[in-house]
Amino acid sequence: MAERAKILVIRFSAMGDVAMTVPVIKEFSAAYPLEELLVISRATFEPFFDGIPNLQFLSFEPKRKHKGFFGLIKLFFELKKCKVTKVADLHNNLRSKVLCLFFFFGGISTVSVDKGRSEKMRLTRKRNKELKPLKLTVSRYAEVFEKLSYPLTLTNNLSPVNNQKPGNEQWIGVSPFAQHLQKVYPVHKMERVLLELAKKGFKLFIFGGSSEEALVAVDWESKHQNITSLVKKMTLGEEMDFIAKLDLMLSMDSSGMHLASLKNVPVVSVWGATHPYVGFLGYGQSINDAVQLDLYCRPCSVYGNVPCYRGDFACMNNLPEQNVIDKVIDKLRDHETAIIS
Repeated sequence: MAERAKILVIRFSAMGDVAMTVPVIKEFSAAYPLEELLVISRATFEPFFDGIPNLQFLSFEPKRKHKGFFGLIKLFFELKKCKVTKVADLHNNLRSKVLCLFFFFGGISTVSVDKGRSEKMRLTRKRNKELKPLKLTVSRYAEVFEKLSYPLTLTNNLSPVNNQKPGNEQWIGVSPFAQHLQKVYPVHKMERVLLELAKKGFKLFIFGGSSEEALVAVDWESKHQNITSLVKKMTLGEEMDFIAKLDLMLSMDSSGMHLASLKNVPVVSVWGATHPYVGFLGYGQSINDAVQLDLYCRPCSVYGNVPCYRGDFACMNNLPEQNVIDKVIDKLRDHETAIIS
């Protein structure tokens, strides 16, 4: 009888990227139930992997015991004790490359994700832009397992979930923040969207992470009884449980979109400097639910970390609030119909 494989899966950060690995790992686990998985990521993200069969989680501590080159050596010996047989590097950064090199010299098969950097460069450059959809990031993750001799066909579908609310209320999660400002719908415009939806009777719940975001969310909360701030009030695990109760998530191109996907919640996403064509659309989500403007300059960056070279941030400043409101209402109607049918 063949020895059971133990596949090390590396994806250190960031939150949205780690969240995108989860649907792929779930589908891998379903397709190959006899294989074991050892996932290494930051401790904060462990709740993402709860309930996945034959999966062990190991915490990566880059500021403590795994700091620097000697920390990576220590990490390698920790992982070696786990009797890893193959390595799926879903990060492909300097740290993960060093780990892969250690395993390679130890005779272990390693495959790193192809991030498609040259394609993304052609998509985001100023001149002679090649505006076409690139491979989804989740598909790039699946390719890593295929190269390790585990072919994987992703369904890329959400399962409609009927979460009963008091008095048939419709709950909308709102994830209006992002790590980079070029991906954030201006606060005053988002406020108009929220107030209009609140006036229509929808219950809105604001998600975020920083103290600055908490101040904005509390200000919105004070302006209508149907708006509630959840920023800095829950653990990640509690947030995940709450997201599962939502009818819809309104999000930027940020982790909120990917957390909603993990709980089969449809997302209306708002895009500025970035674009769904880059490949970061949430798992199971539709590009038809992406609210964006067609501009010659979009996308101007992969991650939204490049300042607007035009200087007017037109991709967000010129995006009408009514476009977002209409898309949210239309999507809620479609989602309700899908549940009933």
